[in-house]
Amino acid sequence: MRITLVSSIAIAAACCALAASAQTVYKLIDRNGKITYSEEKPKNFDGEVIQIDIDPNANRATMPKGTADEAAAMRKQAADDKQRKAAAAKKGDLDDALLKLDDARKALKEAQDHPSDDDVQYFGNKTGGVRVVPSDSYQKKIAKLTDDVKRAEDAVRNAGGTP
Repeated sequence: MRITLVSSIAIAAACCALAASAQTVYKLIDRNGKITYSEEKPKNFDGEVIQIDIDPNANRATMPKGTADEAAAMRKQAADDKQRKAAAAKKGDLDDALLKLDDARKALKEAQDHPSDDDVQYFGNKTGGVRVVPSDSYQKKIAKLTDDVKRAEDAVRNAGGTP
């Protein structure tokens, strides 16, 4: 009896494997051309019946499994890409900071080399020497331009450059 039970289980397992490996669907076309599908063969159907055998494994794809080395290489590549993008952005920041520093230095030099008549006052007499005295507004202007240069230099340092 024990052999019969084992045999029965083996036969049942084989039948399940066969049923899972192939499936049958029926395509039904009636007189009006309407198409329907059925898993069971119809009885007394007034139209065409086409049997379609389907292999469920036919459309299965197996993706190759990556190794740990490949995964590590992909992570390294992603990190390198991120680092390159950050460096490019930083280079852009540095270029902008250098341009701003150059502009600030030029503005300061221009103000120092070419003060306007409103920026200075002249004291003295016609026979003696004339002394040039900067106005309060000019001194504030130079102080502001000097601060602008210092801030621009700090921005260059923060962007990784040397002012």
